[in-house]
Amino acid sequence: MFSNVLVVCVGNICRSPMAEAMFRQRVPNARVQISSAGTHAMLSSTIDPLAQAVLLVNDVPAHKHRSRQIDRQMLHEAELILVMEHRQTQSVLKLAPEVRGKTFLIGKWQHALEIADPYRRPKLAFEQTYEQLSRCVDDWLPYLQSGDPR
Repeated sequence: MFSNVLVVCVGNICRSPMAEAMFRQRVPNARVQISSAGTHAMLSSTIDPLAQAVLLVNDVPAHKHRSRQIDRQMLHEAELILVMEHRQTQSVLKLAPEVRGKTFLIGKWQHALEIADPYRRPKLAFEQTYEQLSRCVDDWLPYLQSGDPR
């Protein structure tokens, strides 16, 4: 089983903290560490208010979030790195090419679905992001429990 999962997006205020909150709610094992970061994070920002509102409507507890920038250490410590778009894979691998084998699109099991950034868009965009992320998170749960991402 993976004990350290890192979810990555761009600013670390919308998609990755939403996915992090969903994983935290759905992964029953407290020993599994779920965190998130951004490739171009808005440092120490809180989760976007619309992202938080959509989580609350769906009964997903939003933890106290402060955005952070990915770095080599967190990429090395993570056993599974999930990105929202192919561009983030490129950013991750530029920083740490050796993590290629543990970096995957979060939408891998949804026909390589990329999750569009809802930042500065209407609430409907955040609701659509939630629905897509919810399916993607559910798709990864059996692999987190078995420890095999392939």
